[in-house]
Amino acid sequence: MFVIVEIVGQQFKVEQNNKLFVQHLQGAESGASVEFDKVLLVDKDGEVTVGLPVVEGAKVVCEVISPLVKGDKVLVFHKKRRKGYRKLKGHRQQFTEVLVKEVIA
Repeated sequence: MFVIVEIVGQQFKVEQNNKLFVQHLQGAESGASVEFDKVLLVDKDGEVTVGLPVVEGAKVVCEVISPLVKGDKVLVFHKKRRKGYRKLKGHRQQFTEVLVKEVIA
């Protein structure tokens, strides 16, 4: 059984006991339980239920493993040829690691 759930504007295919890296959740603490109720699709052994826009009564219960995980560094490099102009900036996206405890559908 799996579901498609929307978490902080992104869609994830979720099964029980999966680990997910979602966009940083403000105020989340390690070990806290978080529920997501924007379930868009449910697949129970080939029986598919599509929500209009969400499936009623379905939700995903997760536990926060790590409230702040930094992603890989992305380097942004700007250069204008023959002008001596070079600029380098770096960015590391912040994520929250969650473990899917149960899928209620």
